[in-house]
Amino acid sequence: MVCEDDLMAIKATVYHWQVTLSDVDRGVYEVLDLRFARQPSETMRYLLTRAIAYCLCHEEGIGFSKEGIASSDEPPLSIRDGSGLLCAWIEIGAPSAERLHKANKAAARVALFTHVELSTLLREAGTRAIYKVEEIEVWRLEPSFLDALDAKVDRNARLELVRSDGALYVTVGGATLHGTIARHSLVPPSA
Repeated sequence: MVCEDDLMAIKATVYHWQVTLSDVDRGVYEVLDLRFARQPSETMRYLLTRAIAYCLCHEEGIGFSKEGIASSDEPPLSIRDGSGLLCAWIEIGAPSAERLHKANKAAARVALFTHVELSTLLREAGTRAIYKVEEIEVWRLEPSFLDALDAKVDRNARLELVRSDGALYVTVGGATLHGTIARHSLVPPSA
């Protein structure tokens, strides 16, 4: 049995992935050397969503939070300009409506990458007013795609990630997995 004190003593696991990115939808073609930590409380779905978000938002100034995934003040991923100004706040998972409100007031662009059901996100977004909620980009990955990727990827891996017309292809260890990534809105559809 693992107690809470034992969990506190468990250190983060470092991942090192070399990713060949071909984001046809954005015209971005890069080879990325990703080093990031998986916290003991972080699910593999969350970690994979975070890594894919990094790749699909990749541009100069992108970075993982220095405070870790549990920071209340910083986004899990951000894009900053040369002066350090926050240009994009990138959330992962199922953030609270309050956190999305704060994010949209802090950055010109907010994107949410998630594997959570859209109905869950809409329900949370309806709990309070969110500043410019209609401008938040919501990108949803299928949990089954993430689970299949989890079964193939190791802590040290070489991956090829291709996005084209909303389809994702990830090649790892000689196997190519196919998934989709679709953009949604946190504005509920009109009744």
